[in-house]
Amino acid sequence: MAQDWKSSVISEMDRGSAPFDALSRQIWKLAELSFEEHRSASLLADVLRKAGFSVQTHLGDMPTAFVATAGSGGPVVAFLGEYDALPGLQQEAVARKQPTGMLGAGHGCGHNLLGTAAAWAAIQTWSSLQKEGRPGTVKFFGCPAEENGCGKVHLLRAGAFAGVDVALTWHPDDRNEPGMRSTLANVGAAVRYRGVSAHAAKAPEKGRSSLDAIQLMSHAVELLREHVPSETRMHYYISHGGTAPNVVPDFAELKITVRHPESTVLQSVWKRVLKCAEAGALATETKLEIEILGALSNVIPNDTLAKLAEVNMQTVGGVRYDAEELRFAEALRELLPPEGKPGLDLAGKVFPIQDGVTPWSTDVGDVSWNVPTGEIRAAAFAPGVTPHTWQSTACSGMSIGEKGMRVAAKTMALTALDVFREPGLVQNAKRDLQRRLNGRAYVSMIPTDAKPRLPAPRP
Repeated sequence: MAQDWKSSVISEMDRGSAPFDALSRQIWKLAELSFEEHRSASLLADVLRKAGFSVQTHLGDMPTAFVATAGSGGPVVAFLGEYDALPGLQQEAVARKQPTGMLGAGHGCGHNLLGTAAAWAAIQTWSSLQKEGRPGTVKFFGCPAEENGCGKVHLLRAGAFAGVDVALTWHPDDRNEPGMRSTLANVGAAVRYRGVSAHAAKAPEKGRSSLDAIQLMSHAVELLREHVPSETRMHYYISHGGTAPNVVPDFAELKITVRHPESTVLQSVWKRVLKCAEAGALATETKLEIEILGALSNVIPNDTLAKLAEVNMQTVGGVRYDAEELRFAEALRELLPPEGKPGLDLAGKVFPIQDGVTPWSTDVGDVSWNVPTGEIRAAAFAPGVTPHTWQSTACSGMSIGEKGMRVAAKTMALTALDVFREPGLVQNAKRDLQRRLNGRAYVSMIPTDAKPRLPAPRP
């Protein structure tokens, strides 16, 4: 049975859920891409202002980044919110795919739910602290461009997280898990070669083919696969390979992403990939340019925060579908491959702490190397539905997603209040971080002078 104060918080959030459900749907309809989330960020900032938070905007040279702060003194607990959408995943909140064609953006990763729940948890935490007369500071970080821009890395470099004791966040999923999973570190780059054009039939000897350089590099990467740690992932595509078959291409570009569960191992693998790129230039007498497009560190799980979240998520409970939601979920389930059809009761379960690695990447990892960070997952997608799909976009815009959002918001608020009520937990969480780091220092593979990759102004 929940402690009395926890029962009170849960009941209060149940009564006050409607405005946050509406807010998540507003952001879902906007579906703004990375670094273009002007209206979404503004909506969240306005809600926090009305709840008594002061708001500082344009952090880290990013117009859609902000921090909202309430309270004073320690401990300082921060909530991380995201609100960017994905290209090509526009979808109505229905259990059938829209007709194919040129689609706009959609919230296929549920960031409309993510940012809203984090803001809601921050507001509830501050409200409860005021009622109890407890000291402490609550922060909400509006973090843009998680999908394509490494927004939290630039916030770190701007010193935004200085003085934060604990960071809490969540991510939509098809199940409820209190955290502990790490993620894959990654680095992405554009590899460009500049050669000499020539007539491919009349004077091929005068050409220096940038496409040849790309092909040599990609072949070298394929051979390298045998000689890197087995957990490594390397994927690429040729984004520009020439203009005509009878013209020796003087420019070619390949975009590549390399991943590994450990940032330090990734750094060593990346050095070998760079040698593959250099080999292509050397063999073809072309000039090589490499631009790092992004890099993310693996998540450092935090035992103290995960155990708190586990207790609180069990207290909150999982998601229960009504008849309409069951029909919706079942319709999506029928479209899944046979091996991807878990029972619909999955959403109602709360799984124990899960160790291991989730095979995706997030800039939450960079925060977790610097601040004790707790991340949970909540069932905002119907069981079997994965992120970055039209099905997850559909769930994110209707009540299935909102019910998962409520589980996340309540769990985060209770976990934050545990930290404020038991000051020793902060030191425990910081010790957990240092133990996990084991002397390793945080190093981002994004060049130190790199600026956020903001889109060009629209005419």
